[in-house]
Amino acid sequence: MTLAFPFSAIAGQEEMKQAMLLAATDPGIGGVLAFGDRGTGKSTAVRALAALLPPMQAVAGCRYRCDPAQVSRLCSECQARLAQGALPVETVAVPVVDLPLGASEDRVVGALDLERALSRGEKAFEPGLLARANRGFLYVDEVNLLEDHLVDLLIDVAASGENVVERDGLSVRHPARFVLVGSGNPEEGELRPQLLDRFGLSVEVKTPTDLATRIDVVRRRDAFDRDPQGFVEGMRAADLALQAQILAARARLASVEVPDAVLEDAARLCIALGTDGLRAELTLMRTARALAALRELACVTRAELLQIAPSALRHRLRRNPLDDAGSTTRVARAISELFGA
Repeated sequence: MTLAFPFSAIAGQEEMKQAMLLAATDPGIGGVLAFGDRGTGKSTAVRALAALLPPMQAVAGCRYRCDPAQVSRLCSECQARLAQGALPVETVAVPVVDLPLGASEDRVVGALDLERALSRGEKAFEPGLLARANRGFLYVDEVNLLEDHLVDLLIDVAASGENVVERDGLSVRHPARFVLVGSGNPEEGELRPQLLDRFGLSVEVKTPTDLATRIDVVRRRDAFDRDPQGFVEGMRAADLALQAQILAARARLASVEVPDAVLEDAARLCIALGTDGLRAELTLMRTARALAALRELACVTRAELLQIAPSALRHRLRRNPLDDAGSTTRVARAISELFGA
């Protein structure tokens, strides 16, 4: 089994690491888009976070790893089993599924099981990548180069949390709720606005320019490559502490209050930036709440809101032909003008 680089050992890239932890605390935030230079740890962070998270409870034998505690979200097979008695439970790892750029639609959504069709004459469904990613992470590297038909699929499933397959005489509907994580280099092309809007958070990942940070990154990676087992063991205590922080934040999340004053701040900021719809305010609220939960706070303050605002808003801004400033600069300027921060 290949060992993942420990999440707690990732040097620098604080905004990306914070976004990953927030998405792990509250998957309802809507996923993370990491755009930036190659070789800056984007894919490493995704796999490290999945390895950090504790195993989850799932219905034993379920192809979609249904959550036995969420009866309303069970697949049709689990619902039929539940009608006959209690569901068996097993512990499984949080899945991290890669979606290759050249993947066929059948591989992504699932298709007819040809082996069973040819050998037994049965029409059976062979689950695809979306089924494997249920309750985990779906990672798309170079997401801005993804083919249009796959982008359309991701938009539909990300919005509904369900994958519907109607083909080859099959009619299948199964849960497909996952944290969508995308990475890419903006120089190689832009992301379609419809998919861009489905990401809750967007982070800018840059090559570190600080000498000490660059040396630290290289030293840690070299130590891991030479002795993966020893390096992972050395960071185990730090990873377990992060794991406990995430679990505690999840348990605290529902009780964290968001005062009307903070909601008003979020709305004022979105109005000043001219964001479309209300998804920006909703993401600001959910992300600020998750950050407060991670900080063991009972109530969200303006500090949490302003800290996560760039990640939640930079990818939702309209282009302004009269303003050539980058989106991050525009968010920072609006925060300064409204709150003096």
